[in-house]
Amino acid sequence: MSKLNFIAIDFETATQKRSSICEVGICVVRDSEIVETRSWLVQPEDNAYAYWNIQVHGIRPEDTATAPSFPDVWEEIAREYLEEFDTFVAHNAPFDRSCLERTAELYEIELGELKWDCSLKRARQIYNFESNSLASLCDQLQITRGTHHRAGDDAEMCARLYLREWADAPAKGGRR
Repeated sequence: MSKLNFIAIDFETATQKRSSICEVGICVVRDSEIVETRSWLVQPEDNAYAYWNIQVHGIRPEDTATAPSFPDVWEEIAREYLEEFDTFVAHNAPFDRSCLERTAELYEIELGELKWDCSLKRARQIYNFESNSLASLCDQLQITRGTHHRAGDDAEMCARLYLREWADAPAKGGRR
């Protein structure tokens, strides 16, 4: 297996709008080793939340009342990581990618060229489990779990799953 370099990323949203990011989590993988996991609470536009979103992740308006805005968080991520890493991995990448793109549009942020891969898509190619949710896959594969639906923990779970998928793909006949 070649050495993998990527950032697993996860977003939690405050409402049904993809541009309502209230938490960002990343897990940095260098040479197939997890080197860092971070998360930031983010104040979504107008600090508005929907009841159902709060029920999923537990983040409330008072938690993000003094949090930085997305442009500030993204500036830090870009400055610290994007010169070295250009590949994001997410579990259900179309969702996370659309969150990033919609939020970048809202705040007029130029994202540049980013590559994406999806641990959910890979799981469906490699494994034959009843459920392919991130938590279920981690349980089935005995991958250490954090608090599901908290962005930093989900990003690290995704990174661990993705590394496992690359290790398992040849043995399971999966495609790369």
